[in-house]
Amino acid sequence: MSLGKTMALAGLTVASGLSLSACATEDYVNQHIATVNQRIDGIEARLGQVEGTANQANQTAQSAAASAQNANQRLDQLTGRVDSLEQMVTKHTARH
Repeated sequence: MSLGKTMALAGLTVASGLSLSACATEDYVNQHIATVNQRIDGIEARLGQVEGTANQANQTAQSAAASAQNANQRLDQLTGRVDSLEQMVTKHTARH
């Protein structure tokens, strides 16, 4: 066999070996896909928990805002009464 044919045969053998070793088996791919799917499921579960917590916090914030608005309305009502009482006290004190 000549050196050229030997080199060509060696190159073909190496190329064939590399091409065969680069192929992934179906089981290998399925195993890795299953691992990725498990991670995705875990992330989705955490996302659901975070979403639930965020919704609860939003409801609490809305309730607090409504309570604050109610308190402000009551304060506005009392301010008028206090002003009237102060005017009455001032008039009453000024007469003496």
